[in-house]
Amino acid sequence: MKAAGIDLGGTKIEVQLFDDDWHPVMRQRRDTPADYDALVAAIADQIAWAEAQAGASLPVGIGAAGLVNPETGMALTANLPATGRPFPADIAAAAGRPVTYVNDCRALALSEAVFGLGTGHRTVMSLVLGTGVGGGIAVDCTILQGPTLTGGEFGHTSAPAHLVTAHDLPIWRCGCGRMGCIETYVAGPGMSRLAAHMTGQTVTPPEIAARRDGDMAQVWQVWCALCADMLHSLTLTVDPDLIVLGGGLSQIDGLVEALTDAARAAQIGDFGVVPIAVAQGGDTSGARGAAYAAWADQPATTPQQQIRRG
Repeated sequence: MKAAGIDLGGTKIEVQLFDDDWHPVMRQRRDTPADYDALVAAIADQIAWAEAQAGASLPVGIGAAGLVNPETGMALTANLPATGRPFPADIAAAAGRPVTYVNDCRALALSEAVFGLGTGHRTVMSLVLGTGVGGGIAVDCTILQGPTLTGGEFGHTSAPAHLVTAHDLPIWRCGCGRMGCIETYVAGPGMSRLAAHMTGQTVTPPEIAARRDGDMAQVWQVWCALCADMLHSLTLTVDPDLIVLGGGLSQIDGLVEALTDAARAAQIGDFGVVPIAVAQGGDTSGARGAAYAAWADQPATTPQQQIRRG
């Protein structure tokens, strides 16, 4: 076996084992405990299971939502009972071995850069549109990270004032504590929030998408414009070769075309826009990205070797 990756979410902990060609060959899933100590123990059990199946120690990567403060080692998570706890360190202690802990959105960018639609591109960006909004950037098959480890938290950039004003939108408080984050408008709950404000109706994102040519047309257009402005800001900052979409909203039929059209309208003059595509890896991407990060994190492996050996 090459490595193991754990996709850690609010409802499930799934470990996947990857062979030498990075194909998933075994997996085990269990429910995510609501108690912190039980959560740490459950992840350690999944690691032990993976090593037992492999018959040897192997690199283990964990992809999970949230952040870890590099100065304190403490986690900040919205869907796991781990905020304010030294989560990665406690997992390593319980498992009795080192692990690589990666934000799940960054793991998606890495997986798509190495194995998916980003293969052959130098700079690949992921944008996850789901219950929240996040992303990551992979450059030369390596996650781009800085000293704060907050790079990729695209959902917590500010919403565009000109669109908020033009459509008379409220300034909503984000779950992060700040006011007016773009996530409050374009994440799944944000799309429903837009509909409630603009139409007075309580509707889900799939319902809005299904009615985008009818009574939800304006809601859909405003949502696309807000997303496109975010894409425009990301393009001006990074100008990646490709943006891959993940998360539940990425499965909306016609989304890539709608956002591409909206991005053209938001772009400066007649300059082009970055190609947009739905991530190829599906439910394997996060675990495989985390597994690859762990494999590449081995001391004797250089970035050049990573690309050749991967």
